[in-house]
Amino acid sequence: MDVRCWTFSIVAVVKAALLSVMPRCSWAASEPNVTYHDEEWGVPVHDDRRLFEFLILEGAQAGLSWTTILKKRENYRKAFDEFRPEKIARYGARDVRRLLRNEGIVRNRLKIAATITNAKSFLAVQKEFGTFDAYLWSFVGGKPIRDLFRRGFKFVGSTICYALMQATGMVNDHLVTCPRHAELVG
Repeated sequence: MDVRCWTFSIVAVVKAALLSVMPRCSWAASEPNVTYHDEEWGVPVHDDRRLFEFLILEGAQAGLSWTTILKKRENYRKAFDEFRPEKIARYGARDVRRLLRNEGIVRNRLKIAATITNAKSFLAVQKEFGTFDAYLWSFVGGKPIRDLFRRGFKFVGSTICYALMQATGMVNDHLVTCPRHAELVG
């Protein structure tokens, strides 16, 4: 067995043992939350398309459970052109009608309109800052909410912004007893 494979196997066994002994964050009690918690939540994200995806999904979640959105995530990817903001920014009335008929997503006219508006604002931020990543991460320790509103974003209140910061690793809110907390600290 190759040393890298052996090392990977040891790491996987230790991680599985830690997760069985140390509790995960309490919200990650069943699928799809467990997989999301163990593989994505709190991991720093620097890819603009993924940051845009999280921004849209966090907005879609407003008033709903995150589990609902996770279960609809693949439908969102298909319905919104894999979260390509340059394509979504050109959506018109026909696209809005199509999305309102799509049972695989949250069919809320305001949230759909916000996604289109946010795609346009996202592209403007990319143009100004080079990447959305550079813009968003410049706020670590700062106040992104007021600036997002100023730039025309919708569904970006304090709860959604904080959830976005948690999901994309801008803050580590795993319980200190959760094995993922230590993994993501350093």
